[in-house]
Amino acid sequence: MYKTFRITAAVLLLACGTAQAQTPQKIIIDSDIGDDIDDAFALGLALSSPQFDIVGVSASFGDTPTRAKMFDRMLGELGRGDIPVVMGPAANVNLTAFTQRRYAEGGAFARASHPSAVDFVLDQARKNPGEITLVAIGPLPNIGAMIDKDPATFRKLRRVVIMGGSIRTMTDPYGVAAPIAPHPEWNIKNDIASAQKLFSVGVPLIVMPLDSTANLKFHEVARTALFAHGSMLTNILAGLYYEWSAATRSPTPILYDPMTLASMLEPSLCPLTAMHITVDEAGNTRETPGAPNAQVCLHSDADAFLRFYVKKVAGH
Repeated sequence: MYKTFRITAAVLLLACGTAQAQTPQKIIIDSDIGDDIDDAFALGLALSSPQFDIVGVSASFGDTPTRAKMFDRMLGELGRGDIPVVMGPAANVNLTAFTQRRYAEGGAFARASHPSAVDFVLDQARKNPGEITLVAIGPLPNIGAMIDKDPATFRKLRRVVIMGGSIRTMTDPYGVAAPIAPHPEWNIKNDIASAQKLFSVGVPLIVMPLDSTANLKFHEVARTALFAHGSMLTNILAGLYYEWSAATRSPTPILYDPMTLASMLEPSLCPLTAMHITVDEAGNTRETPGAPNAQVCLHSDADAFLRFYVKKVAGH
């Protein structure tokens, strides 16, 4: 009987440990979905990953009401209307760049209203201290407003993962194009004050800058492999890709934003380096002396990322 008890106890401990290891990560995605195409592809990856518990999605920057409608439609068509859609205040900026407006304004899933993103995220941080990862893949006005309203509660987030910044000079692996010096990156320069607040508030911060994301070109071979899968999700992504491509006259998107989520699922895709980053008044993200305030991915393997992405999303 004693041996039986020991075996049973060991099995229970193993089962408990396995269950704990498989507990999904709670995430909230804050996004300027609808302008570039990579935000939609990031949402597709999140929805394809049972490792994530998507607590909510948040529309940020510019035409937030239409961004919220786009979230509504994607989630509704995929049977995930249970995921809350919240939004930040609208601002009259960048309205002509909404390349996927036709999709966002179509369909039958638009919700009657969308709660405040700032209040929603802070409320979730209070209810789930140390558990929520905020994934920010657009400019940062919502995050700046959260910090302004309640920095102590904001620090109850488990961490913030952002796509943003440009840290070091980028060189062409083929030696043809000229090196690209660090410069103000879109998500940072469109709300410099909020970026400065984020890098100084004291929350654990993971950064995917252009250094590790500008090389993630979604080339024709990978696109064909994904779109040929023919699921509801891949069909939606294919339609959004063609709408974006027609609007921008560009055949090849760069999947900057999905790396935030891919690196959470498979850290080897984007190894991290502890750094002290300062955001200057022009929006540059500079490597400066001091105790580390961020974990930064400076290099990534584009082929490994694309293989991971296509397999994960095609398996939805």
